[in-house]
Amino acid sequence: MVEMFFKILLFVCQAVDFVLEIVATFSRINRLAKVVAGSDALVEVPADPKILPPAAKRALAEAEQRRRRSYAASGTVQAS
Repeated sequence: MVEMFFKILLFVCQAVDFVLEIVATFSRINRLAKVVAGSDALVEVPADPKILPPAAKRALAEAEQRRRRSYAASGTVQAS
């Protein structure tokens, strides 16, 4: 009975050790990636921009024209 208990306890300890080894390996790979990339932090790449429909493009162009007209009317210097 005691022998069976120790076998089960040993199995559980080995399973925990295995999981901890996987976590440690993942951490080491992350650190290696940072060193190879020469970066302090991993950077997430933004998704590809969506193509605007023609109505949205027209609305943006009109807003830009209004903004430029308001700058010109107020005499503010605009840096583009």
